[in-house]
Parts: sequence; C-alpha cells; structure tokens
Amino acid sequence: MSSQYAHEHQIALLAVQRATVLTQEVYNSTFKGTVSKSDASPVTIADFGAQALITSAILHNFPQDTIVAEEEASKLREHESLRNQLWHCVQNVRLDDEIAEETLGGPVATIEILLDAIDRGKGQGGNTGRVWAIDPVDGTKGLLRGGQYAIALALIVDGDVQVGVLGCPNLPVDDSVRLDAKIGFNQSGGVGSGVLISAEKGQGASSRRLTKGRLAPAHQVGMRPVRYVSNAILCEAVEPTFSNHAQQNAVARALEITKVVRLDSQAKYASLARGAADILLRLPVRKDYEENIWDHAAGDLIVREAGGIITDVFGKPLNFGVGRKLKENSGFVCAPQGIHAKVLAAVQDVLAIRP
Repeated sequence: MSSQYAHEHQIALLAVQRATVLTQEVYNSTFKGTVSKSDASPVTIADFGAQALITSAILHNFPQDTIVAEEEASKLREHESLRNQLWHCVQNVRLDDEIAEETLGGPVATIEILLDAIDRGKGQGGNTGRVWAIDPVDGTKGLLRGGQYAIALALIVDGDVQVGVLGCPNLPVDDSVRLDAKIGFNQSGGVGSGVLISAEKGQGASSRRLTKGRLAPAHQVGMRPVRYVSNAILCEAVEPTFSNHAQQNAVARALEITKVVRLDSQAKYASLARGAADILLRLPVRKDYEENIWDHAAGDLIVREAGGIITDVFGKPLNFGVGRKLKENSGFVCAPQGIHAKVLAAVQDVLAIRP
C-alpha cells in the first residue's frame, strides 16, 4: 500500500536528481556565472538553473501548488550574457531515462518559460495549503570552493513538512564513512560520491546513490546511537556569517567533544541522518536574524525521520508555517534522541538561557 505522499516523494526525488546533473556540470566548469545578491552572498547559473528545472517539474505535476524558493530572475533579465549561458546549460540537461524525464515534463521549452519558472518561487508560504520550499544550491560558496553543497526540496502541507529530499553530489555514497576535516574542501564529486537522502513523514529516512537516469534502489538510514557525548562528531557551518563559531566551540568544550567538522549546506543534515556525524549546532550571531524555510525544511524532516531531534535554542520545534522565514525560532540544536537534552542544556548554559 502506497503512502499518502508517495507520488510527491517520487517527483521530488527525480526533480532533485535532474538538478544535480546541471549543478555538477557547473561545478566542474570554469565559468560559473557568479553574481552577488543583496546580502552579498553569491548566486551562480547552477542556482538559477536548478531552481528552474525543479520548479518546472513541480508545475508540470502539481500546477496549483505554491512555491517558495531562494532565487528570482531579475538579474537574468538584466544580463543577456548570463541569461544566454544559463539557457545553454538548462537546454542540455535531461535524465538519461526517457520515462523519468517525461515524468518531470521534459526539457524547459523556452528561455521565457525558464525565467517565469524561476520567478514562481516568490510564494509567501504560510500554515495552509501545499507549499514547496526549494533551495536550488544550498551552500553556493561550498560549490565555488570545491566543497559540499546540497539541492534541497521539501513539501510543506498546512505548515507541516511531509516530504524532504536532499541531493548531495559530493558526499560519499558509503554511509559508513564518518566525517572528517577534509569533507568540506577539495571534493571531486566523482566515482564513489553522490547521494540522494530523503524522507516522507512517518515512513523513515532513506539513502540512494545519485544517477543520471532512473532512481537507484534505496535503503533505510538512521542516526548513530551515541552512548558518550564526548565521542560525538559535531558539525557546523564553514562560514561564520550566520553561525556563531565561538559559542559553538564553547558548547563543544563543555561537552568534552574534540571532533568538530565544518562543511557547507544541508549536507550536514544528510550526514547526521546516515550516521556520518552526530550533532549539528547553528547558534545565531545576532538576536534578530531569521532563517529561511528552504535552508532547513528538508533537513529537519530527514533528521527527525532518521531518529533525531531538532529544536531551536529554546527547545521549541521548528515552525515552517509562518511564511518564508522561521520567525518563531532562533538557532538550531540537532542530535540523536538519547543525547539531545544534554546537548540543549549545554547550549542554554553557554547562551545563558534559563529554561
């Protein structure tokens, strides 16, 4: 008997897999078409192209659904050379399996449809209806430096995440490989790399290798039981812009954790879900900072379905039903069920939060 969102899950997996074909072509090319957004973060033709491909697949299958995504097409409409380069990349991307490609609606027909697809991501979200949250390249700086990045897609229904998919082209296929300091840098994305991690609410989390055609067989994954917190691997973001490294290091010291690994993107969530790491901290650098829902929706569900707990620094679950931002949450603490309370207590002690 199929689950309630089995069809959406299947479309999400194929859409993310097709997008990784494009992002890896850009990753391995010398021209990445980089421009800067208003917050000074970079965006490349991989970001634009992946969003266009995923959005077109969603619109083909679920035309009435709302889409909340990171990018918009104004810079492409202004810059002809960048627009043409993007169109050249997207035109040439398709899945090797004909049935899989047809399921997604086939190639984007025109450049104007491509631009309009990108701009369909301006939805406002909320706690009613079906909302797809897309981060076409989570960790663009990771892509540019040759590290980790992820393509993230989640379906949120009435404010509750029901499906989450992460495409991580540079993570090892082997679930047993534990994270180390090299994982965030100089990754080739070649043989032995590339995974799709996904979850459907109530169905557990699964992993499969990335392909360029039909979906590979999947297997269940789960977080690694941690008996002694001091033996855990803690991961955090590479960039200190939105993650307080000093406070996170203070938490690690309080818990006597010596293994701290930095990598970009929701590849951190994927790594926790398959037991490659154990704890994820993202403590805010300022009190008024609000996270985007597309940066966490897929990873939140995947970790919870893999047996973990994720809360903000006050112990509240993440609320994806209040618009494009996580307005009701501050910071994130993610760990296996058996140690989350201890990790959260250490975080609150460092931040001087009184429960």
